[in-house]
Formats: sequence, structure tokens, C-alpha cells
Amino acid sequence: MNKYPTTFTPLKIGSVTLKNRLVQGPVSVPTEDLTDNLTPDGAAFLVERAKGGFGLVIQTAAWADMEVEGLGPGFMMTPLRNPAVFMSRCGVLTEKIHSYGAKIFCQVTMGMGRNVPGLKAASRVPDFFMPDQMHEALTVEEIQKKIQYMAQTAAMLKNAGYDGVEVHAMHWGYLIDQFAMALTNQRDDQYGGSLENRVRVCKEIVEAIKAACGQDFPVTMKMGLKSFIKGFNQPTLDGADEAGRTLEESIEIAKLLESYGYDALHVNAGIYDSYWKALPTSYEPKGKIMELAKELKKHVSIPVIVCGRMNDPELIESVLADGQVDGVVMSRGGIADADFPHKMEAGRIDEIRPCLACSVGCNGRAMATGKPACCAVNPAAGREETYALTPAVKKKKVVVVGGGAAGMEAARVAKLRGHDVEVYEKSDVLGGHLVHTGQHDFKQEVAALNKWYQKQLELLEIPVHMNTAVDAELLKSVKPDAVILAVGSYAIMPKWLEGVDHEKSVSCIDALMGNKPVGQNVVIVGGGMTGCELGYDLAREGKKVQIVEMAPDILMAGPPMPIANGMHLRMLLGATGVELLTSTKIAAINDEGAVVETADGEKKTLPADTVILAMGLRPENSLAADLRGEGMEIFEIGDGRQVVNIMNAVWDGYEVAKNL
Repeated sequence: MNKYPTTFTPLKIGSVTLKNRLVQGPVSVPTEDLTDNLTPDGAAFLVERAKGGFGLVIQTAAWADMEVEGLGPGFMMTPLRNPAVFMSRCGVLTEKIHSYGAKIFCQVTMGMGRNVPGLKAASRVPDFFMPDQMHEALTVEEIQKKIQYMAQTAAMLKNAGYDGVEVHAMHWGYLIDQFAMALTNQRDDQYGGSLENRVRVCKEIVEAIKAACGQDFPVTMKMGLKSFIKGFNQPTLDGADEAGRTLEESIEIAKLLESYGYDALHVNAGIYDSYWKALPTSYEPKGKIMELAKELKKHVSIPVIVCGRMNDPELIESVLADGQVDGVVMSRGGIADADFPHKMEAGRIDEIRPCLACSVGCNGRAMATGKPACCAVNPAAGREETYALTPAVKKKKVVVVGGGAAGMEAARVAKLRGHDVEVYEKSDVLGGHLVHTGQHDFKQEVAALNKWYQKQLELLEIPVHMNTAVDAELLKSVKPDAVILAVGSYAIMPKWLEGVDHEKSVSCIDALMGNKPVGQNVVIVGGGMTGCELGYDLAREGKKVQIVEMAPDILMAGPPMPIANGMHLRMLLGATGVELLTSTKIAAINDEGAVVETADGEKKTLPADTVILAMGLRPENSLAADLRGEGMEIFEIGDGRQVVNIMNAVWDGYEVAKNL
């Protein structure tokens, strides 16, 4: 029996019929090369999602403008730059997509505006990343040139076999969004002033595309329904005192877009200035966007498809069955598991690899480091062609020591490649730090990832030896060809700290697991992600929380935290009254609480019932030295090699096991 009948019914967008109502959203995985056309990896990423069962795959934005701003930011596919190469590659891509019964749209962008330094905007406005820099306004002639290039690009896409285009975008504060919002549009010509004038570019874009491609060629709009800001670089949690776009205004715009000839609306919320809302974090409940989307749906007759933490089968079926929206878009969810639709349709929900909403591997990796976007839990995402698993040339006996994320990923991959694998875990539970982090109710995806790994070990019939502490002698007796040491790490409880053994002193892990009681007045030592998330969680329980951080700011330790997650967590700490004491270090723990010392040498005591030490982790002792010369390959991964985050632990496991 199909538990999700509505989800797997057809959906009509203009003249195109989708086989189901699940859409792979546009994502910035590595799809382009130096000629600005689709790479083999980029094509494979899109084809894999079609193969996985999505009814529609939306390809990320094609940069259309060849004159006003040239190639713009330079990281987008530019069909007009090299038409012959584009047609040869993307013509093959669309054929492959269609082989799986899926449809493919490609986004076409007018530009990024104030979201990328150096580009032009609707009006003279401050840059998002560098607010002291101003963007110059486009002229009327430049606007109209951009629109014509968008139409030319759409025509090329149609000729390459694309089934439609999505206009990028009246969302995330990109250029069209900047035209639509009064805050960012102070023009006094035909593109400014009234609401109709501010969305005139949208009217002229769809008219130009339909003229170039035919009236039956579907054109959709990516649209944000509410901005959640009270000014430039001033996000709000609840959307009060909205300075951007309100839901009421979005409804009026949606009516206009329908009248102009748009065939569907792809909706979300937030802009760069409220990044946490545009790219929802794990601190945001799943499906929160539905509060806005279902209201919009009441006022238009064209399909409304919604994105934003919608990757839950029960939620998807519920909102579709009730007619609240017409389709559901998964972007990060589809990156994490390309087979989400097939697994959902087959009822194999526990086999869906969960997206953590961490953005560490996808958006955060690209924005913070400039490295190609990928996925924290799916190392092959975006590089399916070059980083896929292949069968092992020679079958080996592999022992994995440690059942955390790194160890379980290594075991899974090694087994898939044909090796004989066993896992040894010293405790009575699998998961390592996934267990600890998954205690937060806003980190249930981490707990779900732990369950997913355990399910994979079960399906692959990998023997797991629990409550088994491994030493060199045990491994010598087992005689593996290869041993993967994924021994993990432990919470630092510094011996130099006076009072570290005081009854008020609690490790972050004991606090997370509830192994020791936490009082009403809490001091947390360490303002990294662990300490800040603990602080937020405890403050929600009504406790008074102070976070002590020796650095000049919180969230500075470890890899850069993605913009969305960092912005959101800071706001939540403020909203729950957590006090931050930066440039301050712990000096002692005593009967009164925590003795701290400021940067200028002043000491003071913070009254506390509990002092939680979230001062980082340290690798467990390595067995590698004791195993050398014993005829086995030795690999150290995860925290046992170097304390890392979930992404690096998973990637370590994949990389090592992929090449055994």
C-alpha cells in the first residue's frame, strides 16, 4: 500500500506534466568548468536525482548577461558564451534526464545585485558583505539589455531540450528581489515607485521569454514570501517591524505574476540579510515555511511549490493531501540522498540518509572557503562521476575500530566495495559524538543519521562487536589486512584548572547526556558551537546562562560556521537571554561558582550552581604505533586522527575506505 498517494500523483506546470510532486531544487554543486559549461560531475549530479525519482530537477542559475556586467561573478553556467559546447553537453544531459521520466528546468538569472560585491543593483544600496561599499544603480538601457539576454538564454535552453525555465529570482535578496522591495528600490522611473513598477522587470522578462520560446514554454518564478529584516543587515526572528517584503505584499505580487503569465511559483522566505531564514538551520522546525505558503496558495490558481526544510515524508504528504501547496522542493535533502523519492515511494523511510541542515558541506563550504560545495553526509554529492565507489580489485579483511560516524562510514563503504568488514566498539552504543549531539531536540537529524548508519550496517550484515575494547594484541590475533582506527575523542577537562574536579564542574558530554544534574545558574566555559548550543538549550529551560569565551567573539573555534547557522544561533542566544563574556578566561571553580579573568587582568566570581566545561575535544590514544610491522595496513580517521566535525569524520571514512 502506498502511504503517500498524493505525493506520487502528476502535477501540471503550464504545458508540462510532472510524474510526481517532488522537485530537486537548484543547488550550487560543482557544475561548471572554465568554459562555463556543464562538467561531467555536474551532469552526473543532476542525472542521479532524476534516476532517484524526482519528478522535476531544477538546474542552478544560468548567467545570461553578456554585456552589462559581462560574466558577472563567474561561477555560473553561461550558455551564451560558448553555444556549441553548451548545446553538445546539455543536449545530452536533457536526454538522460528524460530517460528516467523526469523533467528539467534551468534557472536564468538577471543578476545578483548587492549580494556580490562590484555588481550593479536596482538602486544605490549597501553591499551585504561589505556594508560600507555601495552598489551603483542599473540604467534603464542596462535593465532592458539584461532582459533580452535572459530571453536569448531561455531560447537556447529550450533548444537544448530543457522543459522550462525558472526566473532567478525574487528571493534571497538577489537583483529581481531588489527591484521588488521598496527598501532596495528608490528609482523614480518606470522601474520604481508603485508595486506594479517595482515588478515591471518580472513582467517584461516573462513576456520576452514567451516571445522567444512560445507561449506554451513554462516559466516559473523563485519568490521569497517575507524578508524577516528590520533594515540592512538587521535580521529578525519573528518578522516583526518588517522593512523588506511582507506576506501581504507578496500575495499582491503573486497575483500580478500570475496575470503576467508565470506558470508556477517556487516559494521560500528570507534574504541574505536574514540568511538563517533563506537557508533554514536545524534550529528552525521543519515545514515552518508552510505558515506563509499555504496563505499565498489561497490567492493564486497557478501551482505553488515550496522549499525550506521540507524533507520529511509525512510532512510532504500532509501538506500536499490538504492542498496547502502543489509540490515540494528539496534542495539539501536531495543532495544528501538522491534516492529520496524512490525510498519514500517504497516505504523505506529508515533508509533515507538525512540532511542535517548544517550547510557545512554545501552552502557553507562554498561561501566560507571557496572550495566546491558538496555534502557533509554524502561525500560523493556533486562529484558522482569522479568520486563514485568502485568494486575492490582485491577483497581484504578489514577491521574498523570505533563505531562513531567515521568508523561506521568506513565500514559501510568498505563493505559496499566488497571487502570483509568487522566493527569493534568499546561502549554499549554506536554513534560516538552523534549520540551526544543528537540529545538536542534541534539536532534530531544528527540522531537520525546515527540510526541511518546503524540501519546500513544491519542491511550490509556487517558484524559489530559491542563492549569490546581493542588493543594491539586483539588486532594481532584477528590478523586483518587493513585496520581503520576511528577511536574518537573525549571532552577536555584540564588538569591545570583549579577546581576541575569540584562537584559543580561538569563536562559538556555529561551535561548533554544528563549524567550529572545541571542547576539553575549555569556558567559554560567555551563559546564554540558546543557551548553555545548548550547555552541556548539550557536557557530555553528557563535557566540563567553565562558563556565565558577567551577569544574576542563566540563561534570562532574550529571550522568556520556557515553564515546561516551562525547568524541564527547568535540571535537565539540573544532572544533567550544568554549572557556572553568574551575575552574572558576561566581561572578556577569553587563553592561560589566560576572565577574568571578578563583581558585586562581583572578577576571576578560568577555565581553558579553548575560550571560546564565545553573547552573542546582531544583525540583518544592511538594504537597505530603498536601495530606497525605487523603486516597490516593502518589508517587513522576522524577525531582519532584530528578532532573534526561530522563532515570531516564522514569524509575521512569515505576517502579511506574508497581506496582500500
